Order: sequence, then structure tokens, then C-alpha cells
Amino acid sequence: MSTQLQTLANTVGALLKERGETISIAESSTGGLLSAALLAVPGASAYYGGGSVVYTAPARELFLGINFDNHPGMRSASEPYAALLARSSREKLNTTWGLSETGAAGPTGNAYGDAAGHTCVAISSENVNLQETLETGDNDREANMQTFAITALQLLQRALTNS
Repeated sequence: MSTQLQTLANTVGALLKERGETISIAESSTGGLLSAALLAVPGASAYYGGGSVVYTAPARELFLGINFDNHPGMRSASEPYAALLARSSREKLNTTWGLSETGAAGPTGNAYGDAAGHTCVAISSENVNLQETLETGDNDREANMQTFAITALQLLQRALTNS
């Protein structure tokens, strides 16, 4: 895990503990890096509600109960989908915050026409809903996974410090 990723996880973990709030994670192309970074923080049990890697449609349906038949026009690796993942994760695990990531780490793009290095991240709480898209322009899978996780935690940090 990169030092920057763990430093961000330490920061947001401390903020969550200080605020007495909890978080749940739904991630795809980061493959569990978000959860791993947050769980590496001592005292994570005070804020970490749970997480899922929803890399496939069956995983998404089983873990979060999201069936695209109920969401016409929805597609993976989009801001609306990232928002749905974050909200669904938060609601399923009854946490204060939901954090999600969905994208194409590489070395190739995805079936929706997004190039490698494309991701959408989202934050969901009762009063805050943020989405962001990142295009790295890089096809290095491992580097993109790290960058995607860092981007998601940066969005979470901004949400926590501004709410």
C-alpha cells in the first residue's frame, strides 16, 4: 500500500473516530484497497462498518441488492452508479457514510467505452452526496488502483472537513 494512501486513511480514520461516525465501502476496480487502508488504521472497529468488492454483477446483486433491471439506463463506471453504490452500502450497513469506487484500472478499458485509468468515486451521507470522475490517462493497472483509492479517500476527507 502506498504511503500516501495510508496517510489519507489514517487522517480520515481519525476524523471519523473524532466525529463518532461510521463508514461502509463498495469498491470495484480498487479491489479492496480502500477497505484495507481503512482497516490498517488502529482502532478501525470504531468507524468501519464493512465493505464489499462489487467487481461483478452477481457480487453487486448479492452484496448490495442492486439489480440494474430496477435502474433503467444505469451503467457501471459512471457517477450515477458510484452514487448508487455509496448510498446502497450506507443503507445496507446502516453507517453514517458510504464511499464507493467504480472504474477501469487497465491495462485495457471497459465494455462501456471508458479507457483504462477511468474511475468514478462517490460519497453518501444523509446530507452530503458527492461524485467525482478521474481520468489518469494511464494503463498501469496497479498504479491506477492506488490512484483511484487515493482519489476516493481525498473526496471523503473533503466531505468530512466541510460538513
